[in-house]
Amino acid sequence: MAKLLEINPYNPQPRLIGQVVDVLKKGGVICYPTDTMYGVGCDIFNQKAVKRIHMIKNRPKQKPFSFMCSDLKNISEYSHVGNMAYRLMRKCLPGPYTFVLTGTKLVPKIMLTRQKTVGIRVPEYPICQHLIQGLGNPILNTSALKEKGAEPPVDGFDVYDLFGNQVDLIIDGGQILPNPSTVVSLIDDGPEVLREGKGDISLFL
Repeated sequence: MAKLLEINPYNPQPRLIGQVVDVLKKGGVICYPTDTMYGVGCDIFNQKAVKRIHMIKNRPKQKPFSFMCSDLKNISEYSHVGNMAYRLMRKCLPGPYTFVLTGTKLVPKIMLTRQKTVGIRVPEYPICQHLIQGLGNPILNTSALKEKGAEPPVDGFDVYDLFGNQVDLIIDGGQILPNPSTVVSLIDDGPEVLREGKGDISLFL
């Protein structure tokens, strides 16, 4: 069964963050809180861990997951960011948005769509930021849901009930009222809102 670790969401304890980073570096799969809902993740460069999440989520391999970067500079390492995209993202990151961009050669193939695109987030949530910085590269990000339409978990204990026997570690960061991120494509000349969620969409209209 997974280890359940209680971490302060506003002021994460470095020692506990270090324990989670160690699990990620060893190819582990974790559940963790974000600014939108609880998620499941791993190091994007550990193919075995990524494949494990595909199995946990029962998701086809041709449908890759999005991932979290630490900031806009970090995003530009893993995706091609044009002037328009940069201006828009600078206004709303960090925040509850997932941006669809063309991936660079740094992105593992298993994280790319057939069109070579990626979904990237920069969450405004201290636990996520500390994990990304501690690991030193992006972390896979998918919702802690077993099936579409199911009730999302609101705290670490709910997550434990769902994933306790499938992941290595679960962070309990308290209650989060689930609301998925707004998904915006920045592939073409103008932004296209693909899914409205948490986050103001007026910036893209």
